[in-house]
Amino acid sequence: MATEYDLIIINGVVVSDTDIQEWDVAVKDEKIAKVVPRGGLKDAKAARTINAEGGYVMPGGVDAHVHLQEPPLFGNGSTADNYETGSRSAVCGGTTTMVTFAPQKKTEDTLLDTLAATHERAKDNCYIDYSFHIIVGNPSEKALSEFETLRSEGISSIKIYMTYEALQLHDGQILDILLEARKQGITTMIHAENGQVIDWMTTQLEKKKLFAPKYHGSSHPPIAEIEATYRAISLSEFMDTPILIVHVSTPAAAAHIKAAQDRGLPIYAETCPQYLFLTKLDLDQPGFEGAKCVCSPPPRESEADCDVIWEGLANGTFTILSSDHCPFRYDDSATGKKSSISAEHPLGHFKYIPNGCPGIETRLALTLSAGRLDLRKFVEVTSSNPAKLYGLYPLKGALVEGESDADINIWYPEGKMEEFDLTNEMLHHDVDYTPFEGRRMRQWPRWTVLRGRVVWDRDNGGLRGEKGYGRFVKRETSSLAKPLREGEWELPL
Repeated sequence: MATEYDLIIINGVVVSDTDIQEWDVAVKDEKIAKVVPRGGLKDAKAARTINAEGGYVMPGGVDAHVHLQEPPLFGNGSTADNYETGSRSAVCGGTTTMVTFAPQKKTEDTLLDTLAATHERAKDNCYIDYSFHIIVGNPSEKALSEFETLRSEGISSIKIYMTYEALQLHDGQILDILLEARKQGITTMIHAENGQVIDWMTTQLEKKKLFAPKYHGSSHPPIAEIEATYRAISLSEFMDTPILIVHVSTPAAAAHIKAAQDRGLPIYAETCPQYLFLTKLDLDQPGFEGAKCVCSPPPRESEADCDVIWEGLANGTFTILSSDHCPFRYDDSATGKKSSISAEHPLGHFKYIPNGCPGIETRLALTLSAGRLDLRKFVEVTSSNPAKLYGLYPLKGALVEGESDADINIWYPEGKMEEFDLTNEMLHHDVDYTPFEGRRMRQWPRWTVLRGRVVWDRDNGGLRGEKGYGRFVKRETSSLAKPLREGEWELPL
């Protein structure tokens, strides 16, 4: 008898963003073929059957904020992970789709060359499926005219910066971008920090010869994020254009976002594990150790701030939870964290520490292990909503019969996995540390399936996937982010 299905998953508890049910799942030709009540596939034939033993069965993770093989904002070199090592790390932590960045420099006049170069870096190198956001560093007339072509190439999101000299845009440029993004159905991501406030604070700290890693936090005060967040919301409202404010860290910025959402504005927000688990104490470590947690915005004041960010995930203020995986090696004096150490600054200078932390592999397990989110909310913010926001749903982020790719995480049933303290040696990135060293892990994906193929089997050797199996996914317009009013934007007179 011919095999009816490629894979069957039985005795699982299937969790979506809306439901929790005892269902069995069948996979055929890379797609979800059947999702039926437990026992409904008992007579079915399959090439492979996995007994979930009561474990949770969820859509594969979608990480929509990942920096791979990118140049730093200052200095030379690149982020530590390339597309091979970054996607390998991702799949070993249950992420089956990532959206990385294709950065346009201020000196470049086109976005299409940027896209082509990023395709070349990713092609045949990925363990998981992928797409790109375009970072717009120079919104020239030519670059803006290419937004329509980006859409035809399957790109439906861009990112802009309100800080960093290498990428910072002024408000007029932001309005130009928002107007064209509105026309083309493109979602705009915004790094909302006031660059001039950061520059001013940096100068004040330098005058006092305060250079240690902990002063990175002082140079990025909450007010820089709070003001820029409010300004980004105001520009979005003026242009009636949906935006996503990335890596929100402060309770006051979250409050601005919630207030805008309560008024019905299409304002979306993202946060990251570093704002759930780290505080400024992690920057204030002996010697240079605090550099491991230097990212922007920085970890904030206390666990009370983290609690507010957790609340924002639970109440819907934050649409998505991404890793903001932006890895630099710690013990690397050429392009890593220690490149900020010099004869003049033997203990380093916070201003020159490459900004970013690794986290693509730990995002899902860290969050689930914390036990602070309803399981449906966990799926929503780590998988379903990123897919919806960025035009991937229901191909990704769901287990819909006949429509969804068979991207699946099967977790351990309660009591089946021995808890452990996380160490960097357990991870699969090309980085020499994790900022979450020593965290207690109560869950980890037991099996991960990508388009019907088992690519991770923790109890039987771990990584089972192959470089090159991951493929580029063309994205549609967002199914979440829409202007309030239809038709072209009209100049207010």
